[in-house]
Amino acid sequence: MPRLTGGQALVAQLLGEGIDLVFGLPGVQLDWAFDALYEARDHIRVIHTRHEQATSYMADGYFRTTGKVGVCLVVPGPGVLNAMAGLATAYACNSRVICVTGQIPSEQIGKGRGMLHEIPHQLEALRSVTKWAARATRTEEIPALVHEAFVRLFSGRPRPVALEIPPDVLQATAEVETVPATRPEPPEPDPELVEHAAQLLGKAERPLVFAGGGVLVAEAWEELRRLAEELEAPVVLTMDGKGALDDRHDLAQNMIAARELTPNADVILVVGTRFLQPAMSDWGPRDQAIIQLDIDPEEVGRNIRPTIGIVADAKRGLAALLDRLPLYNRKRPSRRAELRALKERVADLLWEVQPQASFGMALREALPEDGIVVSESTQVGYWTWNAFPVYRPRTFLTSGYQGTLGFGFATALGAKAGNPDRPVLSINGDGGFLYNLPELATMVQHRLNVITVVFNDNAYGNVRRIQKERFGGRFIASELVNPDFVLLARSFGIEGLRVETPERLRDVVADAVKDPRPVLIEVPVGEMPSIWGIVNAGRRY
Repeated sequence: MPRLTGGQALVAQLLGEGIDLVFGLPGVQLDWAFDALYEARDHIRVIHTRHEQATSYMADGYFRTTGKVGVCLVVPGPGVLNAMAGLATAYACNSRVICVTGQIPSEQIGKGRGMLHEIPHQLEALRSVTKWAARATRTEEIPALVHEAFVRLFSGRPRPVALEIPPDVLQATAEVETVPATRPEPPEPDPELVEHAAQLLGKAERPLVFAGGGVLVAEAWEELRRLAEELEAPVVLTMDGKGALDDRHDLAQNMIAARELTPNADVILVVGTRFLQPAMSDWGPRDQAIIQLDIDPEEVGRNIRPTIGIVADAKRGLAALLDRLPLYNRKRPSRRAELRALKERVADLLWEVQPQASFGMALREALPEDGIVVSESTQVGYWTWNAFPVYRPRTFLTSGYQGTLGFGFATALGAKAGNPDRPVLSINGDGGFLYNLPELATMVQHRLNVITVVFNDNAYGNVRRIQKERFGGRFIASELVNPDFVLLARSFGIEGLRVETPERLRDVVADAVKDPRPVLIEVPVGEMPSIWGIVNAGRRY
């Protein structure tokens, strides 16, 4: 067995697990880890950021657009706390992200002496945004713990994990043996439950499917399409499930269309989604049979009691249903004309939300089918969550239920790191964009040619509108002072442009797609109408 430092053992096991990219920010407790990364620089690329928050966001964007594990490396204490916003987002969106963090020296942990970067209960804090977190106490155990982290990532519901390594453990040398990389197989669904579910679906007159982000994580989009077409069933795609079925497909519908589809369905299949909005809405299921398919047994029945609950990942579960469905499936008349008409009515409704709709569709027209869009908590972003047409899997990202303001730009950089040959577009508001403004430097230094659009209303626009509508214009803490975004971009060596119309925005983005380069486009806008009346209609919370 070779004699390695703890840092070398960490890097050797990461290499063995197939990692070739790390998002990190160095610091004294990580010196031996970064020195080992220097030795492995021909095999592992390191993208260093200007703030730890960006490391976890970038790891998340990298995973969600490639399916490959995202790794972030941060110092303890403030570094971990900074990264936790990105980990919380990855947790909400079921992302395979591993956070490797330093610690204070082993002998000082828990003594509260005020060591550099010391916080009490760091592991416990990490466990609030990860599914598993552990500490390496000896150099020899680092490979096994790294491997355990990867096993956990691929077991059950995908969510972030964390590994904490004190600096003395990273520095110490020992005879170390790496662990062969293995991945656990997803569980097979219960065949009796699958049989019963196939019978219910096969006999249904008007089946309906709800599909969420679990379909994308499991790479089950082909199985979803085949099942929907065999059943002639509309598929309601959640915000995190967009792209699991091409939006141009007649069967692909959104949550607004679900208000009309759900009451008329007789059997509902729920795949890879928490199903919260339908369960908490006046238009949600009442007496229909519900089949819930989810990798997480705790999710089955959490928000609504299913008739049948199947624990399996979306790919294996849908494949099992497809295998048994032909035995029971009835012939149904085509619903394509009806569903096309519904899509048109919903599209007309959403088109009334202006200027968001015009700007959103301008972006769609400028991007190719495989272009990746990372949306944000901003007015045009809210419109895209519901109305932006998505044609391919893993090409549309949001912050999920976490609603993490400011996540978008850094997440888009991670997406670009994993997809250097595809256009990546970041939608921002002026408020959220400044959260990760320093990462403009990261974009330039690491040649991450993201097309960045900032819709600037000089306010936290959603907050300001609420204060206007609900509190009689008692404005507080919602108005913003911003830099000149065009000059700001140019100061970083980035092309800065200002456009004011959807048509001009479309042309500028289309040009940036043809001639890839880092671009920041400011779009000055005024107060925009709320989309929430349309989106939240019928919600009971």
